[in-house]
Amino acid sequence: VGVPKTIDNDVPMFDQTFGFDTACTEAAKAVDSAYVEACCNANCIGLVKLMGRHCGFVAMNAVLSARNVDICLLPEMEIDLEKVLQHTEHLMRTKGHAVIVVAEGCGDTLIQSGGSLDAGGNKILADVGPWLKDTITARFKELALPLSIKYIDPTYMIRSVPANSFDSSYCSVLGQMAVNG
Repeated sequence: VGVPKTIDNDVPMFDQTFGFDTACTEAAKAVDSAYVEACCNANCIGLVKLMGRHCGFVAMNAVLSARNVDICLLPEMEIDLEKVLQHTEHLMRTKGHAVIVVAEGCGDTLIQSGGSLDAGGNKILADVGPWLKDTITARFKELALPLSIKYIDPTYMIRSVPANSFDSSYCSVLGQMAVNG
């Protein structure tokens, strides 16, 4: 009996993988926290790195749920860094704050990782969150614009919370169907 394990919701032929709903709920909380930080501090960007090595389903659904994100960067997108930086500058000049969400898979699209593998055989991705924070900070320093970035990486908080009621029920059904057909 096999039931695929991933909360990234990236298994073909499955409408939804277990843990995905819980992950999106927790990710949206991190995005909301970034929004509060950005709005409550002068010239502030709330930057959130969310999980998603090869797909941005968690990031995308958290952004859609939170409804207060200005820029969402997903590994499936072709991203023009200069346009991202220009739009970030525009947001800060016009709104005075911004919320940016980046999926971890952009660590292999925005920047190139070294290609080494972890103990599980997965490619080790470059850490896109701190890199993006440093890149935005450097641009604003060049322009002599004031900026504060509040960086949030809730990866382990998202992975370690108990399943919500939907995922608990879903897992019960998956388990019963896997055993009993």
